[in-house]
Amino acid sequence: MKIKKKRVKVGNVYAIPLPDKKYAFGKVYKDACIGIYKEIGNTMEELPKKEEFDFIVGVYQDVLKSRKWLLVDYREFPSEEEAWPPEMSVYDTMAGTYSIYYKGEISPSTEKKCRDLEEAAVWEEEHIIDRIMGDDKWNWD
Repeated sequence: MKIKKKRVKVGNVYAIPLPDKKYAFGKVYKDACIGIYKEIGNTMEELPKKEEFDFIVGVYQDVLKSRKWLLVDYREFPSEEEAWPPEMSVYDTMAGTYSIYYKGEISPSTEKKCRDLEEAAVWEEEHIIDRIMGDDKWNWD
């Protein structure tokens, strides 16, 4: 028997099992990111009705390809542009400078412009689950 690898596709929606036996849901964006919906379900079938996200972060592809997060839906983005995650901030600790990461490009910025942006980083499964559950220990501020 040939085992088929799980293909990660922009627009895929995954059910994320939580420690409290509920489910969060995440939608795949371009640039290796996932948007975590605000709405939590009691079952995998209780998919969010609204496209409202709590946060959007980078995610390791092996998390999406694992058997823990289950592909439950596909939701096409209204446009190619909307499939890109929002701008993210980058702080260079050595130089003390700020930049903005967007669509694979890094451009110089200021602390003020970066203040309310998500930190450009790739998250592991447990970090995303902690954040969904309200444990903000992975927040670098």
